[in-house]
Amino acid sequence: MKPLPLLILLILTIRLYGQSLQLHYDFRHTIDPDQNPRNFPTIYFEYFKAPDTAKKAIQTGSFLLKLQADFSGEQSNIAKYFMQVSQEVRFWKPKVYLNLQYNGGLGITTPREYSYYILNTFSVGISYPFKLGDAYFSSVLNFKYLTYKKPSKDFLYTLYFYKGLWNYKAELQGDFSIWTENKNHGDEFTNNLSGKRFYFFAEPQLWYNLNRKIAFGTKVNTNYHVLTTENVLQVYPTAAVRVKL
Repeated sequence: MKPLPLLILLILTIRLYGQSLQLHYDFRHTIDPDQNPRNFPTIYFEYFKAPDTAKKAIQTGSFLLKLQADFSGEQSNIAKYFMQVSQEVRFWKPKVYLNLQYNGGLGITTPREYSYYILNTFSVGISYPFKLGDAYFSSVLNFKYLTYKKPSKDFLYTLYFYKGLWNYKAELQGDFSIWTENKNHGDEFTNNLSGKRFYFFAEPQLWYNLNRKIAFGTKVNTNYHVLTTENVLQVYPTAAVRVKL
């Protein structure tokens, strides 16, 4: 099944909890034309379910599904598709959750022979949701397994955050992550490398709510070693509209 029909099918089959459909326009070519051949739109679908507060032997924590389709190919076709799924659960009283996560995807390039997979990554660890003032956070430390030909086994730390501003007329939210990966992936392009490479990724978002359904805002995609092996920090803002479903 192609990425876009799969995205639509998942949207239609999920029950209505905390859902949003976002359309972003990414200005990375305008900001960094040497590294990016074009600006492009991106569609995000995010579904979030808050922790179950009912008293049960097995307590389910937050659930997150994030789907992304970048229309960065020729004639604005989809050139990148990404999916992340995360579920938390606990069997004990302290509010520290077991975190289970999967992500993966694919990318299409020009010329086509350089197309790639965003390899399957499986993560397990612990998460701790907490509140500071009227801001909400979740601190997650995972051990992740990345399926290169020579698999990489590393720690991944992520902090999620959310804060309502001006009586929730605006919202500040997002996450940032730090992790490492093997430089040697077990292929001909990296078999002469050794050691680990450090990664950083963040996507802070600021939204202004026109009403309960529609908001305008921006997401600032921030990458270090995510898009290139060069030691540069890449910061690419978007202009966006969000619809809560």
